[in-house]
Amino acid sequence: MSVRVYTHAACLAHDTGVDHAEHPERLRAVLDALQASALPIDWQDAPPVAREDLLRVHHAELVDRILAPPVGNDIHWLDADTALSPGSPEAALRAAGAATAAVDWVMADADRHAFCAVRPPGHHAEPDLAMGFCLFNNIAIAAARALANGIERLAIADFDVHHGNGTQAIFEHEPRVLFVDSHQSPLYPGTGNADETGVGNIANAPYPPLTSAQAVRTLWEEVLIPRIAAFKPQLLLISAGFDAHREDPLAQGLLEARDFGWITERLVEVAERHAHGRIVSTLEGGYALPALAESARAHVTALCGQR
Repeated sequence: MSVRVYTHAACLAHDTGVDHAEHPERLRAVLDALQASALPIDWQDAPPVAREDLLRVHHAELVDRILAPPVGNDIHWLDADTALSPGSPEAALRAAGAATAAVDWVMADADRHAFCAVRPPGHHAEPDLAMGFCLFNNIAIAAARALANGIERLAIADFDVHHGNGTQAIFEHEPRVLFVDSHQSPLYPGTGNADETGVGNIANAPYPPLTSAQAVRTLWEEVLIPRIAAFKPQLLLISAGFDAHREDPLAQGLLEARDFGWITERLVEVAERHAHGRIVSTLEGGYALPALAESARAHVTALCGQR
């Protein structure tokens, strides 16, 4: 199976300053790894997202703030971690647009998988707040578009080492969306306890620092995958963060590239059983470049149905 990969050069122009963990070379590393692979990839330019799609998820005040670039060439800090530069508005529009375009394409037929190789990431962005390197919540924008276009049930799986607080906040009262999330705890942003269940549509699986890869696999196999299967989604979305890798500097995970491939294989299996094989994945974290590149390649390899 081929995988459609959405990306755009504008995503490299989001300037976060010197020594920032979320920098353009992250995306370059992913793109280089995929381009050097022999994987059957259908490359697509990401279009800009429509304002209508942004407003399904975010308050107008936040949208206007993100899309108004800073004066001159200065970087403007929304918080201690989250930057706006002159290239940021276009990058944010393309990152979210990749996700909505991928949803439209995947929903047009069965057995379609798409990966959005974009930045900035999105899963920390809340309705009225950009935070944690994230400007717009790309995966939530994609989910909201699918719901607006008639999807009755969709699931979002997040295996980034940090909890997807923004995605949870956006959908915790939306029973048509199941959100499942494995993440290290304690760790930024401090949310994602197991007792945060929304309206019965949130399943958090926190694990302590230095949890073994096998234990994380068990969380997915025995807790999170069964929740997705029981929900029987018509579409599966993935927040694909690779910062639970043992080499990542921002957490204390012990996963390796093969573990991300394994989790992806399990998600592909559940999508084939319940979602007509329809999957959209979008890049979140991952800050050790060689590990990020290897892990993203393992993820896309699994989306292609290869090992």
